[in-house]
Amino acid sequence: MFVGIANSPRDYAWGSISAIPALLGYAPTGKPEAELWLGAHPGSPSVITDPEQVGGYATLTDWIEAAPEVALGRELVEASGGAPRLPFLMKILAAASPLSLQAHPTMTRARSGFALENEAGIPVGAAERNYRDPFHKPEVILALSESFDALCGFREPVEIRRILGELRALDVASDDPQPGALDALEQRLLGPEALRDTVDWLLRDGRGEDSGEVAWLVERVVALAESAVGLVHGGAILEFPLELDTVRTLAVAYPGDPGIVISLLTNRVSLRRGEVLYLPAGNIHAYLSGLGVELMAASDNVLRGGLTPKHIDVDELLDVLEFTSLPVPYLAPVSHAPGVAEYRPAVDDFALVHITAQPATDAADAASGVPMRQFTLAGPGIAICTSGGFLVAGAASSVTLKRGESVYITPDEGTLTFAGSGDVFLATTP
Repeated sequence: MFVGIANSPRDYAWGSISAIPALLGYAPTGKPEAELWLGAHPGSPSVITDPEQVGGYATLTDWIEAAPEVALGRELVEASGGAPRLPFLMKILAAASPLSLQAHPTMTRARSGFALENEAGIPVGAAERNYRDPFHKPEVILALSESFDALCGFREPVEIRRILGELRALDVASDDPQPGALDALEQRLLGPEALRDTVDWLLRDGRGEDSGEVAWLVERVVALAESAVGLVHGGAILEFPLELDTVRTLAVAYPGDPGIVISLLTNRVSLRRGEVLYLPAGNIHAYLSGLGVELMAASDNVLRGGLTPKHIDVDELLDVLEFTSLPVPYLAPVSHAPGVAEYRPAVDDFALVHITAQPATDAADAASGVPMRQFTLAGPGIAICTSGGFLVAGAASSVTLKRGESVYITPDEGTLTFAGSGDVFLATTP
């Protein structure tokens, strides 16, 4: 069964006014449009465009609850342990300004944290709550804009030392050198648990009443980053201009926030259109700007680590974070056939498939006049067309999918055939 779904974008302040409307082909509202949610998450469940098709249910959440075997398939229902749910959430995300530094827990950590906070009587909607459900939240982001900028994972220590060295050179070249601020940072980066101790110090001391040393460091790093602009204009060559530019950007969005310094400890990534990052549990990250397709496990568990006025539980964050310096987790696709690329991270919750076609791309297409692509579902799916249009046919029915339209697909449709041209993004279970 193909069930048409829709939703209204979330109007978070960091969202772009124009990016999602431009992608999906509708007029901007004039307000920020940050995230379009496609799924059954109770925070913003997708609306069913024709409720009569599914017995009158208005949202995807209500229909799945009422008819789980039809909507999810027997295999997923049996694996759910008595609480059937769609395990993934798909989003179109458009960031015009930086989001908070954050990390997500493992499944084990989420279950124990959720239970402990329930036992403590903390309301699920409370600002100080860390765990709003008992699930993990790994995620992938695929860049739709020409560049999608992010912070992702901790840098190698040798790179951090080189950044610190560049800051020291800028400090020496300034009219008012203040090496003491950088000394305080360097001392903490020399210990056996350097990254953990440094993040602990920055967040705990930088957000407390006695934040003098950290506040001085943040102020000094921002001043040095701003001074670098004049040096570059004067012909100087810097090793880390992108990182210093990020400091300046973050200082405008979150003045005085210790996350500005934490950004220098993390990898600065610029995805090109079509590139994908996989963000597993414990990976510190922040999206800075750009438009993308985000797919994640259906959870709302976020441990924040700076660049935010919201609650930060430093102890819990430190236990969740992965402090090992690892390569940037780019995710390469598995190509099933021309125009069918699947991004499958090492989790059971979701896979992202990109279906793309241009008119008459090969001899077989030229003979029929219409490009055709196929993908076989292993579970339920959600598809959104971001350009062009397709006739999508399964084992039991078919649907026309045009730019800006999205559809929920029950697993009994099996092998899907996409006839048309453009781009479709399909979220499903692996």
